[in-house]
Amino acid sequence: MPPNPDFGTFGRFVETPAGQMPADVREAYDFTMKLRGMVPGPHKIWLANPKLSQTIVPTGAYFQTESTLTKAEIEIATNLINGRWLAAYGNYEHEWIAEGFGGLEPEKVERLIAGLPTSFDDSRQQVVYELASALVQPRVVPKGLFRRAQQLLGDAGIVDVAVLMGWFTAVSFTLMAYDVPANATGLDQ
Repeated sequence: MPPNPDFGTFGRFVETPAGQMPADVREAYDFTMKLRGMVPGPHKIWLANPKLSQTIVPTGAYFQTESTLTKAEIEIATNLINGRWLAAYGNYEHEWIAEGFGGLEPEKVERLIAGLPTSFDDSRQQVVYELASALVQPRVVPKGLFRRAQQLLGDAGIVDVAVLMGWFTAVSFTLMAYDVPANATGLDQ
């Protein structure tokens, strides 16, 4: 009897215990563990395509350790894009992360997810919010906003915001395709 496509260990995705993984999947799993210290959220699903997993994992790791953006700035853009795509798991996780590790006020995080206007006293956070808001709408990034972003973040920061939003679009679409609920935990391994 084939497995039920509507039930798995992580949304619809059926995880393979680490000790039972084929060699290529285990290699991707170990690679993720090395870079991230865990195999979080969509990374569990990306293991189904080990070559892609090993290609995409370094991008997420970059935003954890080397980004030109602060944790708060990362969470501003992340919560805007997660709110746009309505991925339950991504919104649940990053609402908690933004408040707990990003140091953002709960009311501001709620407004980011809901697509409601908010503002930030920190000029870099404000320009990340404005740039990410323009991109998520989608809207044209006006010259004045671009210049402010360039002055405050530099070109590397603008690229970080744009790629981060693309990254979390991929995260959201993966989670949505597998109908991962907000409180999913998956296998403990």
